[in-house]
Amino acid sequence: MADASSDPLGGTDLDALIDDATTAADVKALSAFGYETRYRLVRLLVEADGPVRFDAITPYVSISDSAVSHALTLLCDAGLVEKEKDGRSRSYSPTERAEALVNALDRTR
Repeated sequence: MADASSDPLGGTDLDALIDDATTAADVKALSAFGYETRYRLVRLLVEADGPVRFDAITPYVSISDSAVSHALTLLCDAGLVEKEKDGRSRSYSPTERAEALVNALDRTR
């Protein structure tokens, strides 16, 4: 049985490992998954074969276009979605981080 006074992390410097900026970015990304609509949007983009135009996304969620736009903006800010503009049109694609998080959820379900 291990001594209760021993360091369970083996001397790991958590402050160096998980700094404030990293923690804030991770919490922001995980918080973005905290709402069903945003999770569905990320899942849709991860499953797509490439960037998806805004007008192709909206039929898959039962909220207004402005709400979809707001959700996609939050996902972009969280580092889970990338936006490409082509004139007035916008296309969205998942980031590598979004794909990794969705894959991790699938593997652990």
